Amino acid sequence: MEAISTNKKLVLGLQHVLAMFGSTVLVPFITGMDPAIALLAAGIGTLLFHLCAQGKVPVFLGSSFAFISVIMTTLNPDGLDLSDIANKAYYLDNLAVVKGGIIAAGLVYVIISVIIKLIGVDALQKLFPPIVTGPIIMVIGLNLSPVAIDMALYGGDSARTTLDVKGAIVALIVIVTMIVISVFAKGFFKLVPILIAVIVGYLAAIVLGLYDFSALADAKIFTLSDPFIREKMFTLPRFTAAGVGTIAPIALVVFIEHIGDITTNGAVVGKNFIEDPGVHRTMLGDGVATAVAGFLGGPANTTYSENTGVLAVTKVYDPSVLRIAAVFAIVFSQIGYLRVLLQTIPKSVMGGVSVILFGMIASVGVRILINAKLDFAHSRNLIISAIILVLGIGIGSGIPLFGLNVSGLAIAAIAGVVINLILPSEI
Repeated sequence: MEAISTNKKLVLGLQHVLAMFGSTVLVPFITGMDPAIALLAAGIGTLLFHLCAQGKVPVFLGSSFAFISVIMTTLNPDGLDLSDIANKAYYLDNLAVVKGGIIAAGLVYVIISVIIKLIGVDALQKLFPPIVTGPIIMVIGLNLSPVAIDMALYGGDSARTTLDVKGAIVALIVIVTMIVISVFAKGFFKLVPILIAVIVGYLAAIVLGLYDFSALADAKIFTLSDPFIREKMFTLPRFTAAGVGTIAPIALVVFIEHIGDITTNGAVVGKNFIEDPGVHRTMLGDGVATAVAGFLGGPANTTYSENTGVLAVTKVYDPSVLRIAAVFAIVFSQIGYLRVLLQTIPKSVMGGVSVILFGMIASVGVRILINAKLDFAHSRNLIISAIILVLGIGIGSGIPLFGLNVSGLAIAAIAGVVINLILPSEI
């Protein structure tokens, strides 16, 4: 491999941060968590991943979209205004429960990594064939669709009492921008449609009078100099049946996505990372990173396909570049003014982004079914997908079961796996 100068590595590392930035801060913005802590968790998590994967895999970790719904229902079950200082104690109390659930999800990843090491990845993949994983991923996207509409058209009001006309215009501008960039842009710009759309949305919101600059007056130079940030980070996790039962099972659903991401990353680089360093090591890295994110108060981490796209464009596969990107993310997370800017993005801007992103998640599930060339003339495939879709969407945020609040996604996944195992292949 041709030697790369330090200056070039720094530029390439910054580019990787820009590629993951929009998606990573979107998750805490939607859920009510802190974007600065999410950036910090992503940076630290990426470094821990590289440690677990022996520094061989050029991967960046960011906030996982799969956990959005369960984090929202756990962090703010009563739908209060989390920006109101009067709800601070409520927020911190629920954040402790969320932390416990995310840490538990990380431990589930660790357990899965041990199982993969013992039985092999092929045996585990048989439990989650495309007919199971495709509809499950569709459920993830479809369950989030009301959140996107609430933010895009109603200013985040789930009751949908008044249509926010100006907000809807901004959301439409954001959607059109994302479409144009994704379809017509070339090179690096094609990799950052979210970031560009958010910037354009910002400008549109300012023109329409939807942006309030007053929050910048109280911004701290350094993130950790804000006492509320320190409270968020140092709030101890609490492991409750409700929190663990709602959040941790999502790891059982999305670990297969990790295997797909590592396979794709290896295909771009030209190496088999499933074998060396081994998917059990990369899964361990995901688990450790997610558990640490939980302790810090950030969302669960996952490997990011955005950064794999950057690898494909630049043809620079040096894992050290991704570690430089991780350091950039940590530094950015400590810039107080950047944190305030992120938190004051109008909801209509993120709503416009979410309309496409959540739809794309559901579409990925459809793509999995198409790529597997599944024949839906067979009753078996229809039955499995139908049950997963109805249970996952119909149950939604969860039902009480054996003292736990179990999400529809978890119930749908378990049902899908069981039915796939017991139904004969002939029907």
